[in-house]
Amino acid sequence: MTAPSRGAGTTGAGASLPGRTGRVVRARRLLGLLAATLVASAALLLPGLVLDGAVAAGTPVATDAGLALQGGGEFDWSTGTLSGVPGTGGINPGAANDGSVSVDVTGLTRKPSESVALFVALTLLSLAPAIVLTTTSFTKILVVLGLTRNALGLQQTPPNQVLAGLALFLSLFIMAPVLSQMNETGVQPYMNGDLTAQQAWDTGIEPLRTFMLDNTEDEELATLTRVAGRELPSERADVPLTTLIPAFVLSELKDAFIIGFIIFIPFLVIDLVVSGALMALGMMMMPPVMVSLPFKLLLFVLVDGWALIITALVQSYG
Repeated sequence: MTAPSRGAGTTGAGASLPGRTGRVVRARRLLGLLAATLVASAALLLPGLVLDGAVAAGTPVATDAGLALQGGGEFDWSTGTLSGVPGTGGINPGAANDGSVSVDVTGLTRKPSESVALFVALTLLSLAPAIVLTTTSFTKILVVLGLTRNALGLQQTPPNQVLAGLALFLSLFIMAPVLSQMNETGVQPYMNGDLTAQQAWDTGIEPLRTFMLDNTEDEELATLTRVAGRELPSERADVPLTTLIPAFVLSELKDAFIIGFIIFIPFLVIDLVVSGALMALGMMMMPPVMVSLPFKLLLFVLVDGWALIITALVQSYG
């Protein structure tokens, strides 16, 4: 028996190369087909989301007048129409079958489409917690309610969820006129196509700016303007939102602490009286908080504390 020669072994290894090369070629074709499928899917889905069902053909190239499609056709910004796309004309049965279609695209003109309105709604919904905390009365009301609970000596009663829910609906009650005015001056004209997005923002944000300016002190505005290294505008209405919003939050916290201090005083007096009585009776081992809590609750109920606090909070926004 003779061992295979070196040349024969080389020939056998070389014989396996065509099969390996074929697998590589097939894998590349499969990846190319997958990439083409993803590109085609994106070309079909994205125009439907952004252009509200428009038919796109080819790769869009931005021009002065609109979008020129490399595959044929053009989108006109001024009219919001897509024309010159090669096709059968079946999308518009009433039009002549001249080898092109014309599709009306809503959402890029003045009146927003359903896709644009849905996108704006989802964006506002995701930013709603930050907007509520920094531009409404929610923070002040929640802090006052929390300080009231601490002044009574209660740890988790009422629960945080109850306080947050009460603060939220009180904020909606206080902000209802502002929200209604924002809807009338900004949202509805934009949805009807009477205003552009920029015009709707400028007119719709003005009621909220007025609300924040009316409840923001000059000291906070001056402090934040000085920290930012800017000059304080001569008119309060010229203060930018980036300065107005934190100044408004600081003013709300300051007012909340002042109200909380006033609420603490009567309950602190009860704690001092109870502590002195226990010391006089020699009952030093009994916690004064346990003895004073019933008297605090009785006083709070007799004076109708919740009504007084809520009335003071609502009237503080005039």
